[in-house]
Amino acid sequence: MRLTAWEEERLLVFTAAELARRHRERGLLLNAPEAIAIIGDAMFEAARAGASFAEVETAGRGAVRPDDVLPGVPSLVDEVRVEVLLGDGTRLIVLLDPLGAAASEPDGPGSVRLAPDELPDPTAGLERRRLEVRSTSRRVIRVSSHFPFHRVNRRLEFDRGAAAGFRLDLPAGGSERWGPGEVRTVELVRYAAGPADPEPTP
Repeated sequence: MRLTAWEEERLLVFTAAELARRHRERGLLLNAPEAIAIIGDAMFEAARAGASFAEVETAGRGAVRPDDVLPGVPSLVDEVRVEVLLGDGTRLIVLLDPLGAAASEPDGPGSVRLAPDELPDPTAGLERRRLEVRSTSRRVIRVSSHFPFHRVNRRLEFDRGAAAGFRLDLPAGGSERWGPGEVRTVELVRYAAGPADPEPTP
């Protein structure tokens, strides 16, 4: 039996849809590929039976209910595109929001949530220390915000025991820079989870 590429794709959709229907019959909630397969298969079948453009759309929208799928799936399946053969030729039918995500999952995956005007300070209430740090390097040394400060480059001289369990009090991604021979006083803040390595490395 010789099959065209389109016919092979049709069989693939049918196979996926048949497996998905078995899962649904067993009471399992469908994932996104399974829901898409059933919707696409229903549209193909309607077109094969001579349905109109509108009837094919209706068949696709009625193939899977929002309560048939796993949480989050309605938002993931934002559209289904199927090219079917109708009486007037091949037509591309696009179902937008086929599972009604706007109504069933207003805060689902991909939704936009506005942050509060002022975010809480994640370091509020944590212990802080100030240390004087001198560079003995002949090159520039940079230390990033969340690196354990007592483990920084050995060419930075300071009380490493006092720095155990602390990091630079900077926003994530920030850093401090020491030029050759430069002395700077920095403010450290304790890690929120406590000192991960209370003993300074030798």
